[in-house]
Amino acid sequence: MSMREVFDKNPDRRYIMFGGKGGLGKTTFSAATAYWLAKQGHKVLVFSVDPQASLSDIFKRDIFGKGPVEIMPNLFAQEIDADQRIKEYQEEIRQKIRDMYGLPEIPEEIENYIQAAAAEPAMEESAIFDEVVDIVGSSNYDYYIYDLVPLGHALYYLSMASVYDQWIDKITALRTEMEEYSQVASVMQRNKESEEDQILKELQFIKHRINTSSSILTDKLKTAFFFVVTPEEMIILDTKKAAGLFAKFDVPLAGYIVNRVIPPELAGQNIPPYLRNRMEMQTTYLKEIDQVFSGEVLARIPEFERDITGLPMIERMAEVMFGGKR
Repeated sequence: MSMREVFDKNPDRRYIMFGGKGGLGKTTFSAATAYWLAKQGHKVLVFSVDPQASLSDIFKRDIFGKGPVEIMPNLFAQEIDADQRIKEYQEEIRQKIRDMYGLPEIPEEIENYIQAAAAEPAMEESAIFDEVVDIVGSSNYDYYIYDLVPLGHALYYLSMASVYDQWIDKITALRTEMEEYSQVASVMQRNKESEEDQILKELQFIKHRINTSSSILTDKLKTAFFFVVTPEEMIILDTKKAAGLFAKFDVPLAGYIVNRVIPPELAGQNIPPYLRNRMEMQTTYLKEIDQVFSGEVLARIPEFERDITGLPMIERMAEVMFGGKR
């Protein structure tokens, strides 16, 4: 089956993800797929959740942190600014503390805690994840195309849903048990419980958002995940392991795209020994890819003579991936 057939036969798959190790071409394929779908008349958003985002480079537009930017008719691109999201987090926390406790301003010790929490290594991932929930939870586009971070971080995003889910369930159960003692509580205690209820509602709201996003990511009817692989030994091994891990999270694996294949027609030409050796090596690994991912390889993308940047080159890539114009 080809890439085009995958889309033609699964018209309800509106959430498209490209994943793999860093530097294999995920962003390029995300941009080209978005371009192709936009040309078919669909309204498409391609967005990057990678802190080292390169959609700006590919589209030759400054889009970082600016929300959805229209690249051409039907095609919008977005790069998430995690730092800005963290600042928004901080202000939301301050405002909730003011509202909950009737404070005119945030006490210094609490402000110090808010600042320290923002510096935690996991805060950036959490901020990006939260932004993704906002994006995929909307219904503004026909297709949402994720340019995922490298595999390790992608697995982290997928695991966050179950971790948060279990954590909030435990807190909810504990809070329910505590309500048994509410009949003998004082007025002051009831006020305290009211505050705790607000916190509980906030946690349940977070849980609902995470579950909404998680359900999309694992919906086989709505979601397609494509692995990007190159004909190299370590890439094949890493991709095989990652595919197994993704399957444990029930991510719908739609197939594999092999990138950077040296055009076989060069074999009959007078080429340098280095290039000939590379071709022979690729031939071996391409056979291995066909065996390891039997029947699931959707496309072999040749090595281009230049970087894929700008709409003309993106169009060329889209034609290779999807077989030209309709």
